[in-house]
Amino acid sequence: MKLECLHSLYSISPPWNLSLGSELTKSSSKVLKHVEKGVTCCLKSKKTSVEDEKQGVGSTTKKKTRIIDLKVSPHRAVSAVRLMRIEYGGAFADLLNKKGKGSRANEMGYVERTLGFRTRKLDDRDLRLVTDVVGGAIRWRRYLDHLIVSLCNDESTFRSMEPLLLQILRIGFYEILKLDMPPYAVVDENVRLAKVALRPGAGNMVNGILRRLVVLKENDSLPLPKVEGNDRMQARALATLYSHPVWMVRRWIKYIGIEDAISLMMWNNSDPSFSLRANTAKGFARSDLVKRLEKLQVPHELSPYLDDFVRITTGMQNVIQAGLLKEGLCSVQDESTGLVVSVVDPQPGDTIIDCCAAPGGKTLFMASRLRHQGMVCAVDINEGRLRILEETAKLHEVDDVISTVHADVRIYAEKNTVKYDKVLLDAPCSGLGVLSKRADLRWNRRLEDMEQLKNLQDQLLDASSNLVKPGGILVYSTCSIDPGENEERVAAFLQRHTEFRIDSASGYVPSDFVTESGFCSTSPVKHAVDGSFAARLLRSL
Repeated sequence: MKLECLHSLYSISPPWNLSLGSELTKSSSKVLKHVEKGVTCCLKSKKTSVEDEKQGVGSTTKKKTRIIDLKVSPHRAVSAVRLMRIEYGGAFADLLNKKGKGSRANEMGYVERTLGFRTRKLDDRDLRLVTDVVGGAIRWRRYLDHLIVSLCNDESTFRSMEPLLLQILRIGFYEILKLDMPPYAVVDENVRLAKVALRPGAGNMVNGILRRLVVLKENDSLPLPKVEGNDRMQARALATLYSHPVWMVRRWIKYIGIEDAISLMMWNNSDPSFSLRANTAKGFARSDLVKRLEKLQVPHELSPYLDDFVRITTGMQNVIQAGLLKEGLCSVQDESTGLVVSVVDPQPGDTIIDCCAAPGGKTLFMASRLRHQGMVCAVDINEGRLRILEETAKLHEVDDVISTVHADVRIYAEKNTVKYDKVLLDAPCSGLGVLSKRADLRWNRRLEDMEQLKNLQDQLLDASSNLVKPGGILVYSTCSIDPGENEERVAAFLQRHTEFRIDSASGYVPSDFVTESGFCSTSPVKHAVDGSFAARLLRSL
């Protein structure tokens, strides 16, 4: 994937309007088709065939049969297939977990196409379990795999394990170790899934490994590494215990110390919370949002930092199904992104350009702050997401102040002669500040990516600076907590562009977020929001 497209991919603004139809790549489809072939031929005679569909009236009837196994746990079957789609099909965990209304039938359709059978229908409890199991199994993957390898007694057995069998084991391990489900039920139902979806021998293997895990847990003798030895050995042990890539752990220990690194990993492994922004542009105040949440019996609390934001930890499905997002009354937006908009400080009459705008969370918030006076030009290289932004702008009733441009901002800045009061560059980044919400992101990043990203960030900063009018403001922001992408990029930029200087974020955001250098920085552990960075840079007259 080209780095020019990284911003749209890495952004974790609300994905609720996105289609999931193109999640599977050609190569990943081959993997899933291979799995389908392997499981279809192993279907058992105990399954019940039912007539699903009849076509034609008064003519020859065509029958399509579906194979149903009512004894297989639906949440485990769906979880196994979701995990396959994420690891081998390129799907994103946050999109899959938040599809909302209509997802039950879609998920069972994927189960049927992948495993060759259907289970009973998913109920609300099943859907919640799917979200918990999938998110948890991804977050704790390194930890779970370490234990699976240990209980296999042979690493080659683990390395050659069928993808579906491995997902079933991960589910069983997570349910026993982290969800504290009744061990007998977990063993019995995951064994049944393995036997039905694969073959009896696979079920026997799952049975033996899970039973050994139960004994080890009960005896408090799990084979886990000890944090000892040199720095590298300690980092490897911590990476296993808290399930993160070793390179991330070593980097965090270097920058913030071992204790804060552990706290950060614990935050990343916790259940994510979300914030809703009331759409005041549509005359829907935060007090109106609170009333609707109370009516829906969704637990919530007011943001201590931003007037339009409300925090929720559970009940997102209720919000989606009640139509609050679909009606444009609110949007899902983390407070960290709202603070970036506060650093920009949009005022009625301002001309603003958002250089990497899609999917548009910050664009929409800035537009609402203009109160129908001024303009926000949204530029992005991803044309499809720009179309979604345009549709959402109409829904939020801010399309009168938003225009979109499909372009690479590096090329756009060379050809464009218009200068703006305020320029926002929310740059493509590693996303290391949003790992609690993007469970799969930690496994999709490499240390090598950091250098490529820093080069791209420098190029985008140089281009964006050309769009700032004399006396105007350039805001550089990321959803990363890494100094290499944040403070170091600003320092390098100021060396190249002496016409800019730091304009302190003090006065635009609460003082708790302002660093000694005048930047806005949010900490997941300290502030209970996503990690982010924003620098406000003033161009001389």
